[in-house]
Amino acid sequence: MSDAALDIAGLRARLAGSRARAHRLHRLHRLLRHCGLVVLCAAALYPLLWMVAASFLPEDEILTAISPIPKSWSLHNYTAGWNAFDVSFTRFYLNSALIAAISVVGNVFASSLAAFAFARLRFPGRGLLFGLMLLTLMIPAHVTLIPQYVLFQNLDWIDSILPLVVPKLLGCDAFFIFLMVQFFRTIPREIEEAARMDGCSPWRIYRRIIMPLSTPVLATAAIFSFIFTWDDFFGPLIYLSSTENFNVPLALRAFAGSDEGSSLGQLFAMATLSVMPVFLVFVFCQRLVISGAAGLGLKR
Repeated sequence: MSDAALDIAGLRARLAGSRARAHRLHRLHRLLRHCGLVVLCAAALYPLLWMVAASFLPEDEILTAISPIPKSWSLHNYTAGWNAFDVSFTRFYLNSALIAAISVVGNVFASSLAAFAFARLRFPGRGLLFGLMLLTLMIPAHVTLIPQYVLFQNLDWIDSILPLVVPKLLGCDAFFIFLMVQFFRTIPREIEEAARMDGCSPWRIYRRIIMPLSTPVLATAAIFSFIFTWDDFFGPLIYLSSTENFNVPLALRAFAGSDEGSSLGQLFAMATLSVMPVFLVFVFCQRLVISGAAGLGLKR
């Protein structure tokens, strides 16, 4: 074999060795990265898993248990926590479900109407009104708390769900309006112009064209609206005072402030049940959230 052939064979062997080493390093890097992600995920999930485990433990073992896997299982905390108050926890769940359902429908419908007007219609002062709406995102909620409370008190709405749901029906959430405006602007105007030539009114364009094409952003708004409303504690704390009108977060606070001995087990049991609706919504709707967020990120 000639010297040139030997050099070529040696070069190929060295290239093959370099590729093999690069492949091993790449696999090692992926393994270390996945191990790091597993450790971070375990650290993030440990408090949640510990809470679930503590909900099955007797009261005297909760503060001494560190394992997320309970040694003994008991449903006593769940049965006792569900009936711990004069009002069953079923009432709190129904209150939260009612507030969340009205808020979701109101946010999606009212915000989409406002977003359609800002994104597709032409009217005087549109830019100014849109800018003022965006400015409301920078105003802390605590600034408007007292005027809102005085308004709702004059309307005799205190200790009812009306202060929590009526503003949602009026398109008060600028975040969802801005989210939908950005998506509506990506829909080709040629479709809308063709519909106008066929005699469609703005309402029919909104109902028959814009809404069917905006499923990802509408689903994203509905899911986030549900999560925000279900987890809302501050609003119900301000406007609700009767136990029968409490939502789930307020009921959990009542456990924490109970004077009738220790109730940590019942608190953890009801807290575990309280996160289940949000967990199920995330599990079954995460693809809609991801597709909506990806669509908003990829489009101008």
